[in-house]
Amino acid sequence: MFFRRSFVGLALLALGLATAPAIAGTYDLVVDRTDVMIDGQVRRVFSINGEIAGPTLRWTEGEEVTVNVTNRLKEDTSIHWHGILLPYRMDGVPMVSFHGIKPGETFTYRFRLRQAGTYWYHSHSGGQEQEGMYAPIVIAPARGEREKAARDYVVMLSDHHPMSPGAILRKLKQEPGYFNDRKLTLPGLMRDLSAAKTTEEKQAVISSRLMWGEMRMDPTDLADVTGYTFLMNGRGPADNWTGLFRPGEKVRLRVINGSAMSLFDMRIPGLRMKVVQADGQDVKPVEVDEFRIGVGETYDIIVEPRDDRAYTIEAESVDRRGFARGTLAPREGMTGPAPVPRPPALLTEADMGHGTASMAGMDHSKMDHSKMGHAMPASADLSGLVLVPPVGAPTGSKVLSYTDLRRADRSYRLRPPDRTIDIRLTGNMEKFFWSFDDKKYSEDPVMNFTQGETVRLVFRNETMMNHPIHLHGLWMDLENGAGEERPRKHVVIVPPGRTVSVTVRMTEAGRWPFHCHFLYHMMTGMFREFVVAPSAVPMVDDVVPADEPAARTSRPRPASKPATPAPAPPPTQAPAMGGGHGQHHH
Repeated sequence: MFFRRSFVGLALLALGLATAPAIAGTYDLVVDRTDVMIDGQVRRVFSINGEIAGPTLRWTEGEEVTVNVTNRLKEDTSIHWHGILLPYRMDGVPMVSFHGIKPGETFTYRFRLRQAGTYWYHSHSGGQEQEGMYAPIVIAPARGEREKAARDYVVMLSDHHPMSPGAILRKLKQEPGYFNDRKLTLPGLMRDLSAAKTTEEKQAVISSRLMWGEMRMDPTDLADVTGYTFLMNGRGPADNWTGLFRPGEKVRLRVINGSAMSLFDMRIPGLRMKVVQADGQDVKPVEVDEFRIGVGETYDIIVEPRDDRAYTIEAESVDRRGFARGTLAPREGMTGPAPVPRPPALLTEADMGHGTASMAGMDHSKMDHSKMGHAMPASADLSGLVLVPPVGAPTGSKVLSYTDLRRADRSYRLRPPDRTIDIRLTGNMEKFFWSFDDKKYSEDPVMNFTQGETVRLVFRNETMMNHPIHLHGLWMDLENGAGEERPRKHVVIVPPGRTVSVTVRMTEAGRWPFHCHFLYHMMTGMFREFVVAPSAVPMVDDVVPADEPAARTSRPRPASKPATPAPAPPPTQAPAMGGGHGQHHH
């Protein structure tokens, strides 16, 4: 791995001779197949520079970045810069922003960094992301971190499966419940009936079973795929990734969920965690005991271990099938206590946003989520931000909610929406495809916008699954009840049966993928392109003038300059799978 950076820029920075030094860095990445050891077993993975997770790219805000990516695979590949603002032709999504990287070829990405924080990069081709092609990005703020820490570690969470992505998808298409070994059974029904103490309770048990049966759904099916080994920085639970500290030091952990299909509930027993950043954006610090992190999300936390002992970093999968696990310790070779699994959660009618009575008369014949027809809460109803299923933390614990997040950066304006668009999150589990508004990407690939407009997007989840929704190249300002302090994110979890709304300022012209970040939901159709047409009218800058009080209370960021590329040629045919994922052969 060879990373090169402008010596002139670094010298000026070190001498303090320039307030905004012209730093330029060149970085070389090689994509290949590699054998790695995970929990004592040899796994064949897709690697970046021979690593899983790949090398951490450490950049500086304002830097001009050049990244040369060489493909040594026998198939096409790509790298997408998750959460990074850049010209859309550098976004790295095959069939949308470029043609992909052919075997034996080198593709050069170039862009200027207009932000700071914790992000990541990964393949957007086939299932390569699940097979190891992901890695962290840490962008140092030009004026230093708001929250200082003595130690700084990346904690990248992921999942690895012995089956290839193509084999997994074939299983799901053949039998959607193939991976669910906790299905409702007749002995379980008899047990529940025996436990019911009254006639009403027995009737409720029977009604619930009938409801799930008619929909061909299962309240235990919290994840489409099981059988994963959960990794921390590319290491299995027994490999014991370790971050060192001295008692009393502040330790910053940059937590990234780079998995294919796994939501995690994160905790460090014995330590309170101070959340200081979400999706690369500084937030007002909030102390918590646990937080849920969706696929694609990042959270920076600061902990202060004071005792001379090992602490266990626990990231438990939402379906309670395992942990990504590591250790914070004062010395090498120490291991924290083994994590204790929590009981598997069940979805309930309340979790789905309705009661049993509202299910009457619904078309359950094909378990088609798009026909569930249950009443959805209004976009202003913050019940859409409730964690589903619940984390299951001990009584008195503080679990992070989206409603806790308040932006710390007040140097940009939040503008009222010019229009509102409802987007229904839909799917059919019997056929295993996922969609927006009942249409797969191949059926309705594009949504059109104009540069400079602000649009409210109202996500109405009509399925039984959480969906981490990701928008490339643009920020989503989450409507979480915080008013002018509402946070800025690039991934938003929309829980089952709930409604969540965001506003998006269409600052960047281009073609921007918009999709669920669950790999197999995206691959089967839950994908769109936001086509933002350049405006003939110059955009009004979103930066707050320096003489306004809001700007004086925060560290200013460089002003964003919207990219105005020439329109990309449309694909000759809409691909059957979103964002180049149909190009991966198994």
